[in-house]
Amino acid sequence: MVRDDRKAGPTKKYQAYRKKLKERMFAAKGGDAAYAAYEDGLTEKSRFIELNGVVHHYHDSGPVSAEETVVLVHGWDCWWMWWHHIIRLLNGRGIRTIAYDLKGHGWSDNDHRNDYSIGSFANDFREFTDALGLGQFHIAAFSFGPFIAVQYAKQYPETVRSMVFFNFGYLENNSVIEKIAPATINFTFNNLLRKVSWWLPAYVFARLVLSRNTVLFHDVLIGFESLSLCAPEAIEQSTGQITSMEVTEGIVRQIETLDIPILFVAGDGDSIMTAENTAKLASYSKKGLFVNVPQCGHLITLELPDTAADLIEEHIRHNAVQGNPSAV
Repeated sequence: MVRDDRKAGPTKKYQAYRKKLKERMFAAKGGDAAYAAYEDGLTEKSRFIELNGVVHHYHDSGPVSAEETVVLVHGWDCWWMWWHHIIRLLNGRGIRTIAYDLKGHGWSDNDHRNDYSIGSFANDFREFTDALGLGQFHIAAFSFGPFIAVQYAKQYPETVRSMVFFNFGYLENNSVIEKIAPATINFTFNNLLRKVSWWLPAYVFARLVLSRNTVLFHDVLIGFESLSLCAPEAIEQSTGQITSMEVTEGIVRQIETLDIPILFVAGDGDSIMTAENTAKLASYSKKGLFVNVPQCGHLITLELPDTAADLIEEHIRHNAVQGNPSAV
């Protein structure tokens, strides 16, 4: 139960999106109207909370009496809806899921202080789990999300039972990449893709570069919405951090110190974060396990949601307090 002083009203981004959903439900036909109704139904579990002066959106669903809770942390330039398949599957298996939007992403407000550092996100994470009174819980994260999860777990390891990381591994880096990559990525996402108003280019990019499986049209639209909902400053700052030598070298040291069961999952066909580099980072973990998913690209939660949910559930069950006295 969230304390009353932390509860907040819906953000403008949420209200604008709900309005658009209502318009689609009444104006659209066939599948699009059904998808809009589906998303609108998901909002029944949406909540809002103030963390460090910024109103955050989160989706809390699953059995109220669930013994195991997993907090879902989305990736770079993403939002909570990337987990919608996983949420449905895990809830059906008796697991409570809490998916939230990082500040500057999805339906959460932008940070008026313009601070989108990993440390700031991790501090928000701590405020969030503390305000919800979660105690001990599990974490599942992908892409940029694990950077935040690792930073949090390093500071508060006693609260984390286990973690599952998708599309996250050892980052090859050097001074040239550190200098060139941020500008290139920012130009691509903030200056090119953000200005695209048609979903087809995004689908082509996802299908040719990110995915090895057909992604549902609805999920393409969900991914496409990420750009318009994400603050440009968040993309710029996050890009600068994950391409810096300090962060890429530091993540190995952080992984080495964690005494928490971590499952590292990679798509065998992921060209962004290769399976080899994921396995390499897993080898630095005291309690790390590596899983290579055949015929899968970078978008496992959308490409193969059943497989992703199976892996999360299995890791949670293995590291649950009940039935596993040695678990964290």
